[in-house]
Amino acid sequence: MKSHAQLNRYEKSCPTNFRSAKRQEISISRIGSVCLLILSTIVFIFPFYWIVTGAFKIQTVATAIPPEWFPLTPTLQNWSDLFKNPVWRWTFNSFFISLCEMTAVCLVASTAGYVLAKKVFPGRKIIFTMFVSSMALPKQVILVPLFTMLASFGWINTYHGLILPAIGWPFGVFLMKQFAQTIPGELMEAAKIDGCSEIRMFSTIIVPLLKPALGALAIFTFIGAWNDYFSQLIMTRSTPMMTLPLGIATMQGEFTTNYGVMMAGAALASIPMIAIFLLFQKAFTQGITMGAVKG
Repeated sequence: MKSHAQLNRYEKSCPTNFRSAKRQEISISRIGSVCLLILSTIVFIFPFYWIVTGAFKIQTVATAIPPEWFPLTPTLQNWSDLFKNPVWRWTFNSFFISLCEMTAVCLVASTAGYVLAKKVFPGRKIIFTMFVSSMALPKQVILVPLFTMLASFGWINTYHGLILPAIGWPFGVFLMKQFAQTIPGELMEAAKIDGCSEIRMFSTIIVPLLKPALGALAIFTFIGAWNDYFSQLIMTRSTPMMTLPLGIATMQGEFTTNYGVMMAGAALASIPMIAIFLLFQKAFTQGITMGAVKG
């Protein structure tokens, strides 16, 4: 095979027309890639744009055909009607449940993944196989026995009834186990030789190395808990215990629906998810790229 130096000399010796054709081919492919990215961005951003602009339209404008792409006469009436409901209580419930689930899942998944990856004990492979197999079960399959169990504990319509069932998330354990396997065993052996205890070794050595994976898991868990409409619908019984997505869904009437108010609620509900993603964006990107194949 020709070396890079030989290829460079060959290209320099080529006629000018060949080099210009090559540059033109590269520029055309680059322009095509940029156009494709711009088109994809517009497709993905447009629903969010429509929700935000719809939050400032009156009912007749929000449902008008042809649509009004930008509110010519914006109004704050939708937001005023939205906050006539206990929106702050619903927002607190969503924040509290999502943050508790995120913290608990990251703690349990990191410890369980570390143990399954680095500790040798009887039944380790069987336990990990059970975790991976449970990932194939739809949530709706286990919801009936889960509801029966929580009802027997008296946990229906309570915070712990909404938080505790989500702590042992199989995907979280699987993700942390795969990342923990990449940690060199020599680090733990050196820590043990220096007299480091198991808890201190986990908190000072293992957890910092798992930060990229923890960032990705935190985003997945928070967004999943925030949007977990179905479980929250089954487990809650009163308006004060509703979460924000569930409360917004109750605004839909049987015969009429104020789409402007619902879009205002949807725009409000999307703000925390965007903030969490921006907060953990760096760790999330590192957590995704760490699993890539290195050339």
